[in-house]
Amino acid sequence: MTGASAAASVAAVAHSPRRIRGRRVALHAFLTFMAIVWLFPLVWAIYTALRPYADTQLHGYLSVASGLSLNNFSDAFNQGNFPQFYLNSLIVTVPAVIVTLLVASLVAFAVSRFSWRFNLLVLLLFTAGNLLPQQVIIVPLYRLYLALPVPHALSDNGLLYDQYLGIILIHIVFQVGFCVFVLSNYMKTLSQELTEAALVDGASVLTIWGAIIVPLCRPVIAALATLEFTFVYNDFFWALLLMKSGDRRPITSALNNLQGEFFTNFNLLAAGALLAAIPTILVFLALQRHFVSGLTLGSTKG
Repeated sequence: MTGASAAASVAAVAHSPRRIRGRRVALHAFLTFMAIVWLFPLVWAIYTALRPYADTQLHGYLSVASGLSLNNFSDAFNQGNFPQFYLNSLIVTVPAVIVTLLVASLVAFAVSRFSWRFNLLVLLLFTAGNLLPQQVIIVPLYRLYLALPVPHALSDNGLLYDQYLGIILIHIVFQVGFCVFVLSNYMKTLSQELTEAALVDGASVLTIWGAIIVPLCRPVIAALATLEFTFVYNDFFWALLLMKSGDRRPITSALNNLQGEFFTNFNLLAAGALLAAIPTILVFLALQRHFVSGLTLGSTKG
Protein backbone atom coordinates (compact mmCIF):
# COMPACT_ATOMS: atom_id res chain seq x y z
CA MET A 1 0.00 0.00 0.00
CA THR A 2 1.41 3.37 -1.01
CA GLY A 3 1.58 6.33 1.31
CA ALA A 4 -1.18 8.15 -0.60
CA SER A 5 -3.63 5.25 -0.43
CA ALA A 6 -2.91 4.75 3.27
CA ALA A 7 -3.59 8.41 3.97
CA ALA A 8 -6.85 8.21 2.01
CA SER A 9 -7.96 5.17 4.04
CA VAL A 10 -7.18 6.93 7.31
CA ALA A 11 -9.12 10.00 6.17
CA ALA A 12 -12.13 7.87 5.16
CA VAL A 13 -12.15 6.13 8.54
CA ALA A 14 -11.85 9.47 10.30
CA HIS A 15 -14.77 10.99 8.35
CA SER A 16 -17.10 7.96 8.49
CA PRO A 17 -18.12 8.44 12.17
CA ARG A 18 -18.97 12.06 11.41
CA ARG A 19 -21.05 10.99 8.42
CA ILE A 20 -22.88 8.35 10.47
CA ARG A 21 -23.40 10.82 13.30
CA GLY A 22 -24.80 13.37 10.86
CA ARG A 23 -27.26 10.86 9.40
CA ARG A 24 -28.34 9.83 12.88
CA VAL A 25 -28.95 13.43 13.89
CA ALA A 26 -30.98 14.00 10.73
CA LEU A 27 -33.00 10.84 11.36
CA HIS A 28 -33.72 11.81 14.97
CA ALA A 29 -34.70 15.31 13.87
CA PHE A 30 -37.11 13.88 11.28
CA LEU A 31 -38.64 11.43 13.78
CA THR A 32 -39.00 14.17 16.37
CA PHE A 33 -40.76 16.40 13.85
CA MET A 34 -43.15 13.60 12.84
CA ALA A 35 -43.90 12.82 16.49
CA ILE A 36 -44.75 16.46 17.13
CA VAL A 37 -46.99 16.60 14.06
CA TRP A 38 -48.71 13.37 15.10
CA LEU A 39 -49.23 14.39 18.73
CA PHE A 40 -50.23 18.01 18.10
CA PRO A 41 -53.97 17.30 17.49
CA LEU A 42 -54.15 15.25 20.71
CA VAL A 43 -52.35 17.89 22.76
CA TRP A 44 -54.53 20.62 21.26
CA ALA A 45 -57.70 18.63 22.06
CA ILE A 46 -56.58 18.19 25.68
CA TYR A 47 -55.74 21.88 25.94
CA THR A 48 -59.11 22.89 24.45
CA ALA A 49 -61.01 20.47 26.70
CA LEU A 50 -59.40 21.96 29.80
CA ARG A 51 -60.33 25.54 28.87
CA PRO A 52 -63.71 27.03 29.87
CA TYR A 53 -65.82 28.04 26.91
CA ALA A 54 -66.09 31.60 28.23
CA ASP A 55 -62.31 31.92 28.05
CA THR A 56 -62.13 30.82 24.41
CA GLN A 57 -65.12 32.96 23.52
CA LEU A 58 -63.42 36.01 25.00
CA HIS A 59 -59.85 35.44 23.81
CA GLY A 60 -60.26 32.95 20.96
CA TYR A 61 -58.93 29.42 20.62
CA LEU A 62 -55.49 30.64 19.52
CA SER A 63 -54.68 32.23 22.85
CA VAL A 64 -53.14 31.46 26.21
CA ALA A 65 -55.68 30.10 28.68
CA SER A 66 -56.39 32.17 31.75
CA GLY A 67 -57.42 29.08 33.67
CA LEU A 68 -57.85 25.33 33.29
CA SER A 69 -60.41 23.00 34.82
CA LEU A 70 -62.02 19.57 34.44
CA ASN A 71 -65.57 20.92 34.24
CA ASN A 72 -65.89 20.15 30.53
CA PHE A 73 -65.14 16.47 31.19
CA SER A 74 -67.78 16.14 33.89
CA ASP A 75 -70.34 18.07 31.82
CA ALA A 76 -69.67 15.93 28.74
CA PHE A 77 -69.90 12.72 30.76
CA ASN A 78 -73.28 13.70 32.19
CA GLN A 79 -74.84 15.42 29.18
CA GLY A 80 -73.72 12.74 26.75
CA ASN A 81 -74.96 9.87 28.94
CA PHE A 82 -71.59 8.20 28.50
CA PRO A 83 -72.19 5.16 30.78
CA GLN A 84 -75.03 3.96 28.56
CA PHE A 85 -73.11 4.53 25.33
CA TYR A 86 -69.97 2.89 26.75
CA LEU A 87 -72.09 -0.18 27.43
CA ASN A 88 -73.62 -0.07 23.94
CA SER A 89 -70.19 0.02 22.32
CA LEU A 90 -68.86 -2.82 24.46
CA ILE A 91 -71.92 -4.96 23.69
CA VAL A 92 -71.08 -4.63 19.99
CA THR A 93 -67.29 -4.51 20.09
CA VAL A 94 -66.35 -7.37 22.42
CA PRO A 95 -68.40 -10.13 20.71
CA ALA A 96 -67.46 -8.82 17.25
CA VAL A 97 -63.73 -8.92 18.01
CA ILE A 98 -63.87 -12.35 19.67
CA VAL A 99 -65.89 -13.98 16.89
CA THR A 100 -63.83 -12.29 14.18
CA LEU A 101 -60.55 -13.61 15.60
CA LEU A 102 -62.04 -17.05 16.21
CA VAL A 103 -63.37 -17.43 12.67
CA ALA A 104 -60.27 -15.87 11.12
CA SER A 105 -57.92 -18.18 13.03
CA LEU A 106 -59.88 -21.24 11.93
CA VAL A 107 -59.93 -20.18 8.27
CA ALA A 108 -56.26 -19.16 8.34
CA PHE A 109 -55.36 -22.48 9.94
CA ALA A 110 -57.19 -24.39 7.22
CA VAL A 111 -55.69 -22.50 4.28
CA SER A 112 -52.13 -22.24 5.60
CA ARG A 113 -51.44 -25.54 7.36
CA PHE A 114 -53.10 -27.99 4.97
CA SER A 115 -52.87 -28.48 1.22
CA TRP A 116 -56.23 -28.96 -0.48
CA ARG A 117 -57.73 -28.02 -3.79
CA PHE A 118 -59.50 -24.80 -2.89
CA ASN A 119 -57.32 -23.36 -0.14
CA LEU A 120 -55.94 -20.57 -2.35
CA LEU A 121 -59.41 -19.78 -3.69
CA VAL A 122 -60.84 -19.55 -0.17
CA LEU A 123 -58.01 -17.26 0.91
CA LEU A 124 -58.60 -15.04 -2.13
CA LEU A 125 -62.33 -14.86 -1.43
CA PHE A 126 -61.82 -13.76 2.17
CA THR A 127 -59.11 -11.30 1.21
CA ALA A 128 -61.15 -9.85 -1.67
CA GLY A 129 -63.81 -8.81 0.83
CA ASN A 130 -61.45 -6.08 2.01
CA LEU A 131 -61.48 -4.55 -1.47
CA LEU A 132 -65.25 -4.04 -1.47
CA PRO A 133 -66.23 -0.48 -0.47
CA GLN A 134 -68.81 -0.64 2.27
CA GLN A 135 -70.88 2.14 0.74
CA VAL A 136 -71.77 0.14 -2.38
CA ILE A 137 -73.92 -2.32 -0.41
CA ILE A 138 -75.88 0.19 1.65
CA VAL A 139 -79.20 -0.21 -0.20
CA PRO A 140 -79.28 -4.03 -0.56
CA LEU A 141 -77.99 -4.53 2.98
CA TYR A 142 -80.59 -2.14 4.40
CA ARG A 143 -83.38 -3.99 2.60
CA LEU A 144 -81.96 -7.34 3.70
CA TYR A 145 -81.94 -6.27 7.34
CA LEU A 146 -85.58 -5.17 7.03
CA ALA A 147 -86.70 -8.38 5.30
CA LEU A 148 -84.63 -11.16 6.90
CA PRO A 149 -86.55 -12.84 9.76
CA VAL A 150 -84.67 -13.56 12.98
CA PRO A 151 -85.87 -15.68 15.95
CA HIS A 152 -87.32 -13.53 18.72
CA ALA A 153 -84.83 -15.10 21.11
CA LEU A 154 -82.13 -13.12 19.25
CA SER A 155 -84.14 -10.05 18.27
CA ASP A 156 -86.95 -8.20 20.01
CA ASN A 157 -88.49 -7.12 16.69
CA GLY A 158 -87.87 -10.30 14.69
CA LEU A 159 -85.39 -8.54 12.36
CA LEU A 160 -81.71 -7.72 12.17
CA TYR A 161 -82.52 -4.03 11.80
CA ASP A 162 -82.15 -1.93 14.95
CA GLN A 163 -80.46 -4.79 16.81
CA TYR A 164 -77.02 -5.25 18.34
CA LEU A 165 -76.80 -8.60 16.53
CA GLY A 166 -77.07 -6.94 13.14
CA ILE A 167 -74.22 -4.51 13.89
CA ILE A 168 -72.07 -7.32 15.28
CA LEU A 169 -72.60 -9.46 12.17
CA ILE A 170 -71.70 -6.71 9.69
CA HIS A 171 -68.49 -5.95 11.57
CA ILE A 172 -67.54 -9.62 11.58
CA VAL A 173 -68.16 -9.90 7.84
CA PHE A 174 -65.99 -6.91 6.97
CA GLN A 175 -63.18 -7.51 9.46
CA VAL A 176 -62.62 -11.26 9.14
CA GLY A 177 -60.96 -10.99 5.72
CA PHE A 178 -58.17 -8.73 6.99
CA CYS A 179 -57.56 -11.01 9.98
CA VAL A 180 -57.46 -14.12 7.78
CA PHE A 181 -54.88 -12.49 5.55
CA VAL A 182 -52.61 -11.53 8.45
CA LEU A 183 -52.98 -14.78 10.39
CA SER A 184 -52.49 -17.03 7.37
CA ASN A 185 -49.27 -15.25 6.44
CA TYR A 186 -47.95 -15.71 9.95
CA MET A 187 -49.04 -19.34 10.25
CA LYS A 188 -47.15 -20.15 7.07
CA THR A 189 -43.92 -19.20 8.86
CA LEU A 190 -44.48 -21.86 11.55
CA SER A 191 -42.72 -25.18 11.11
CA GLN A 192 -44.83 -27.71 9.22
CA GLU A 193 -43.28 -30.47 11.34
CA LEU A 194 -45.39 -29.30 14.28
CA THR A 195 -48.59 -30.23 12.49
CA GLU A 196 -47.19 -33.47 11.09
CA ALA A 197 -45.88 -34.62 14.49
CA ALA A 198 -49.21 -33.86 16.15
CA LEU A 199 -51.08 -35.82 13.47
CA VAL A 200 -48.73 -38.78 13.95
CA ASP A 201 -49.40 -38.67 17.69
CA GLY A 202 -53.12 -38.91 17.00
CA ALA A 203 -54.14 -35.34 17.72
CA SER A 204 -57.29 -34.10 16.03
CA VAL A 205 -57.34 -31.09 13.75
CA LEU A 206 -59.09 -28.94 16.36
CA THR A 207 -56.57 -30.02 19.00
CA ILE A 208 -53.69 -28.96 16.76
CA TRP A 209 -55.39 -25.63 16.15
CA GLY A 210 -56.24 -24.91 19.79
CA ALA A 211 -53.27 -26.44 21.62
CA ILE A 212 -50.39 -25.79 19.22
CA ILE A 213 -51.06 -23.16 16.56
CA VAL A 214 -53.13 -20.60 18.47
CA PRO A 215 -50.65 -20.31 21.40
CA LEU A 216 -47.83 -19.72 18.91
CA CYS A 217 -49.91 -16.98 17.26
CA ARG A 218 -50.56 -15.14 20.52
CA PRO A 219 -48.53 -12.00 19.61
CA VAL A 220 -50.17 -11.50 16.22
CA ILE A 221 -53.62 -12.26 17.68
CA ALA A 222 -53.02 -9.63 20.37
CA ALA A 223 -51.98 -7.13 17.72
CA LEU A 224 -55.09 -7.89 15.68
CA ALA A 225 -57.28 -7.70 18.78
CA THR A 226 -55.98 -4.19 19.47
CA LEU A 227 -56.57 -3.06 15.89
CA GLU A 228 -59.98 -4.70 15.57
CA PHE A 229 -61.18 -3.29 18.89
CA THR A 230 -60.24 0.17 17.66
CA PHE A 231 -61.85 -0.34 14.24
CA VAL A 232 -65.16 -1.63 15.59
CA TYR A 233 -65.32 0.66 18.61
CA ASN A 234 -64.81 3.81 16.52
CA ASP A 235 -67.38 2.87 13.88
CA PHE A 236 -70.37 5.15 13.45
CA PHE A 237 -71.36 4.44 9.85
CA TRP A 238 -73.10 1.10 10.33
CA ALA A 239 -74.75 2.04 13.61
CA LEU A 240 -76.16 5.18 12.04
CA LEU A 241 -77.45 3.23 9.04
CA LEU A 242 -78.74 0.06 10.70
CA MET A 243 -80.05 1.41 14.01
CA LYS A 244 -82.91 3.81 14.56
CA SER A 245 -83.02 3.68 18.37
CA GLY A 246 -80.71 6.39 19.67
CA ASP A 247 -80.30 4.73 23.05
CA ARG A 248 -78.77 1.65 21.36
CA ARG A 249 -76.16 3.39 19.27
CA PRO A 250 -72.44 3.30 20.15
CA ILE A 251 -70.24 5.85 21.90
CA THR A 252 -69.80 7.94 18.77
CA SER A 253 -73.47 8.87 19.10
CA ALA A 254 -72.72 10.41 22.49
CA LEU A 255 -70.48 12.91 20.72
CA ASN A 256 -73.29 13.73 18.33
CA ASN A 257 -75.54 14.38 21.32
CA LEU A 258 -73.12 17.06 22.55
CA GLN A 259 -73.75 19.17 19.45
CA GLY A 260 -76.59 21.66 19.58
CA GLU A 261 -78.92 22.55 16.75
CA PHE A 262 -77.70 26.13 16.48
CA PHE A 263 -74.62 26.15 18.69
CA THR A 264 -71.75 23.75 19.43
CA ASN A 265 -69.43 24.05 22.42
CA PHE A 266 -66.19 22.73 20.93
CA ASN A 267 -64.50 22.68 24.35
CA LEU A 268 -67.21 20.33 25.56
CA LEU A 269 -66.95 18.29 22.36
CA ALA A 270 -63.18 17.94 22.74
CA ALA A 271 -63.65 16.66 26.28
CA GLY A 272 -66.25 14.16 25.05
CA ALA A 273 -63.94 12.92 22.30
CA LEU A 274 -61.17 12.30 24.83
CA LEU A 275 -63.58 10.45 27.12
CA ALA A 276 -64.74 8.31 24.20
CA ALA A 277 -61.14 7.32 23.44
CA ILE A 278 -60.43 5.96 26.94
CA PRO A 279 -61.42 2.29 26.27
CA THR A 280 -59.21 2.04 23.18
CA ILE A 281 -56.29 3.51 25.12
CA LEU A 282 -56.82 1.01 27.94
CA VAL A 283 -56.92 -1.90 25.49
CA PHE A 284 -53.71 -0.73 23.86
CA LEU A 285 -51.97 -0.37 27.22
CA ALA A 286 -53.12 -3.83 28.28
CA LEU A 287 -51.90 -5.47 25.05
CA GLN A 288 -49.00 -3.12 24.35
CA ARG A 289 -46.23 -5.69 24.83
CA HIS A 290 -47.92 -8.26 22.60
CA PHE A 291 -48.96 -5.57 20.11
CA VAL A 292 -45.41 -4.34 19.58
CA SER A 293 -44.01 -7.86 19.30
CA GLY A 294 -46.79 -8.74 16.85
CA LEU A 295 -45.95 -5.78 14.65
CA THR A 296 -42.26 -6.76 14.55
CA LEU A 297 -42.83 -10.43 13.74
CA GLY A 298 -40.72 -11.50 10.83
CA SER A 299 -38.53 -8.38 10.90
CA THR A 300 -35.47 -10.48 11.72
CA LYS A 301 -36.17 -13.29 9.27
CA GLY A 302 -33.71 -13.62 6.39
